[in-house]
Amino acid sequence: MTPDAPASLILASGSPRRRKMLGHLLEDFEVIASDADESSPLTDPAALAVTLAQRKAEAVAAAHPNRAVLGADTVVALDGKLLGKPQDEAENREFIGLLSGQTHTVITGLCLVMGGQSHTAHTATSVTFRRLSPAEIAHYAASGEGLDKAGGYGIQGLGMALVSRIDGDYSNVVGLPLTRTLELLRQGGVKTRWD
Repeated sequence: MTPDAPASLILASGSPRRRKMLGHLLEDFEVIASDADESSPLTDPAALAVTLAQRKAEAVAAAHPNRAVLGADTVVALDGKLLGKPQDEAENREFIGLLSGQTHTVITGLCLVMGGQSHTAHTATSVTFRRLSPAEIAHYAASGEGLDKAGGYGIQGLGMALVSRIDGDYSNVVGLPLTRTLELLRQGGVKTRWD
């Protein structure tokens, strides 16, 4: 690749966490946040995560048809209920209260668009919160850390103190399952740091 050539892959996400995580797999990529519609009537968490990842990737790929584009979307499900990004501190308190003492599932959908074809995958991780006091719930919600995250918490920050157990891929809970992403990139022929 020449110095002026574009990166071989575009990450269709504005998430600084995904950008940092993808840097563990690729030396060179470009970030273009997708403005795809994230509303959906789907209630199955895995189907929703994959559908939203695909929308994001395909929206960016439409403007860059000769580039590989990776989209990702993370959803949190508790007993069949989807917990999106809280709208405010009060809703964040509600979400953390629901998760307190419970096991929930974090699902990240992935979509790699190359040459007009979409390749999808997803990863699910079970996360258990310890039982939290009302003061702990209020303290975490007041931190603001969870406002831009599905489920209302960030496991890579203060939110780690909420968690008592993780079963599965930690990087998935952060927002980009590295092992599954590496597999998807390799399937698509994208050269990674590990090749």
